[in-house]
Amino acid sequence: MSEAPTNTVTHTIPAGTEDVRVQELGHIVLYVSNLERSVAFYNGVLGWPVRMRPNRFPAAGFRAGNTHHDLLLIEVGPEAAPLPAGRRLGMYHFGVKVGTTDDELRAMKARLEANPDLVTVVGQSDHGMTHSLYVHDPDGNEVELYIDVPGVDWDDPEILATPTQPLNL
Repeated sequence: MSEAPTNTVTHTIPAGTEDVRVQELGHIVLYVSNLERSVAFYNGVLGWPVRMRPNRFPAAGFRAGNTHHDLLLIEVGPEAAPLPAGRRLGMYHFGVKVGTTDDELRAMKARLEANPDLVTVVGQSDHGMTHSLYVHDPDGNEVELYIDVPGVDWDDPEILATPTQPLNL
């Protein structure tokens, strides 16, 4: 096993703060142009349960895990600037586990393909550690829908260097 590269960027850890660290990813917030269309995708197509819909402003919170919400959508209207295309700074995509088998991933692919007005499938890959579908939501945010490949050694530091292969579902 190879060692992790040495961090050459300096940082300071004040005394008494050594044990403070990130404990989990709490939630993702996305601005959307049309809340109802996005809810139709995230809830209707993906099956992500809606847990909150405030009356005072156009938003929807989704929860599939153990936190107050995993995803929050806030409507900003159709006049908002679209996401720029291509390589850019910022978020590339976020991943959502949709099952544990390729059969479940195939079923999700069928749901996606049945809703071309809400979602665009842009790729599918075998990463060795995951089998993944890549889609654009109604506003162009990229979402990875994946299953974990059984038997992978997640502690292997080289796992991220596994060559990506085409995924045949």
